[in-house]
Amino acid sequence: MLRTSLLASVALTPFMFVPALAQDAFALDEIIVSGSLSPVAEGQTGATVEVLQSDDIATSDTSLINRLDRLPGVSSSANGGVGSSTTIRIRGLGPQYVGVRLDGIDITDPASLRPEFNFGGLLSSGLGRVEVLKGSQSALYGSEAIAGVVNITSFTPEADGFSGLVSLETGSYGTNTGSTSVGYRGERGFVALSYGTFATDGFSSRTQDGPDPDVTEDDGFSQSTVNVTGEYALTDSLSVGTALFYRDGSVDYDLSRADPIGFINSEEQGVRLYATWVFDGVTNTFSYSYFDNNRDVQTRPFVPSVPALNRPLAIENYRGTRRNLSYLATADLNGSMVLNLGADYTEEDYDSTTGSRIVATEDNTSINAELLYSPSGDVDISTALRYDDNSSFGGKVTGRLAGVWRPSDDLAVRGVIGTGFRAPSLNERFGPFGANPDLEPEESLSLELGVEQTFARGFIKATVFQTEIDNLIDYVSAYVQVAGTSTSRGIEVSGEYALSGTMNLFGNYTYTDARDEENARRVRVPLHDLVLGVDSDFTGRFSGTMDVRFVADALASRFAPADNKVGTYTVVGAGLSYDMNDMTQAYLRIENLFDEDYETAGGYNTPGRSAFFGVRAEF
Repeated sequence: MLRTSLLASVALTPFMFVPALAQDAFALDEIIVSGSLSPVAEGQTGATVEVLQSDDIATSDTSLINRLDRLPGVSSSANGGVGSSTTIRIRGLGPQYVGVRLDGIDITDPASLRPEFNFGGLLSSGLGRVEVLKGSQSALYGSEAIAGVVNITSFTPEADGFSGLVSLETGSYGTNTGSTSVGYRGERGFVALSYGTFATDGFSSRTQDGPDPDVTEDDGFSQSTVNVTGEYALTDSLSVGTALFYRDGSVDYDLSRADPIGFINSEEQGVRLYATWVFDGVTNTFSYSYFDNNRDVQTRPFVPSVPALNRPLAIENYRGTRRNLSYLATADLNGSMVLNLGADYTEEDYDSTTGSRIVATEDNTSINAELLYSPSGDVDISTALRYDDNSSFGGKVTGRLAGVWRPSDDLAVRGVIGTGFRAPSLNERFGPFGANPDLEPEESLSLELGVEQTFARGFIKATVFQTEIDNLIDYVSAYVQVAGTSTSRGIEVSGEYALSGTMNLFGNYTYTDARDEENARRVRVPLHDLVLGVDSDFTGRFSGTMDVRFVADALASRFAPADNKVGTYTVVGAGLSYDMNDMTQAYLRIENLFDEDYETAGGYNTPGRSAFFGVRAEF
């Protein structure tokens, strides 16, 4: 369940379960996968990493973004309900600065306007664990890691033998979802399969600000997902593994006054094959991954006096593919030092048809090194350096220095300084809308300093952060490089306190002052973001939770209508669960309890009061 590094805010969802939290909340031996090139214990990384475990994901919220949105330093905006275009921000920096991995596969879309991942259709079903790594991490992950990285893994069996879970849920807006995950773990490996299906009638994504009455029709969404993972030890020193995923979805959307009615059919698929060979004390990992995202965008423009279904249909296609080869060697040098050496080759393709066809490709080769050093039992230091050679831009060097000092068992001080870069996307350079082939990479510098104090009944931690970005890419009738420096600075504070063995208080607060190159505040970034909540185990079978999220002083973009509702809002969520037996649980979740009317993207609706009932069984 929840980790102390995760901070209580991970629990700030309309639903969670207290007994496991009370048992595991303050364990300090959590292994962090994303904070270094090789896994390290949470207490030994200077980086800030928030962790969501499988139970936290599976039992709460239909979409993963609703869970992430409650973490300190994380916010999002959506152009409607589930399935709509949804962007994540980490410490005030947008999705083009956030790397996203699923089972080791880079799933940012090579064919999107900017290199980013759309969280709107990423549901909770089939997911096992999520890590959110903050700060400029290009020394580990290359481009698109200026704000951080979201590292996701799918369901994996933990106990020996067969295990799995099945869940069914129904609720507001004609929403029905079901998922099943099954797996087997043996002495030499494991195999796992997850399948999920989702459908909702939805609500009108766009507020009616144009002449077309059809703009307020319900915007539905349906999707099917499949995840397969497996690993097998061929010998004591050689193991092989694979990860596959597939998503197929369709969403209605309201784009604009000119093109108010449309829908997007999308198909995503990815595969990763890897082998790990231990030779002479060195662990060697070889991997190949492939990702493909294919989207059809169909619209029916507004034509006065012509019914919607009789209007001409315009179809655009966008397809992006990515192939990656990588190698990583990990060696324990003397018990206090671990050396990681890696090499990576990535090739991306872009193919769009918007009247005419545009095809583009580029590749990137990189080498990197990381040294993990523990000079004493209370100090851990990591240094990383990476060189990227892009076929279009040439060389780029990035680095990171991170450390943690534990003056006592219950106190930790962390610090990180890192540089990063974001290469312009193929769409920004060659796409159909304002392309500029002369764009150069953006560059960043980030710093953070944090302290974490644990107590017998809880913890509190605080982190101050700042990121500067130069050589920015912006859209001003076309994509251009702009002078000046963009900054994002602030503080994250979080904590948890056990009032008793059955009741916990939790909360977090983030202050983010994000500004562009002209020192104007960045749009859609809340200045203040506060979450407070309580969860309790009423009896041996009943448990419940309630949380309040207060968001203040967000600004709408220049494209928002004048009467938009972006700004300040308060949303309350509540949940109740009942353990029918040791394996089966029924629950009721209420979102937006007091029916707050607000927007995270100007001119696009958010869900009103909604209720969901579900049953979840583990075996």
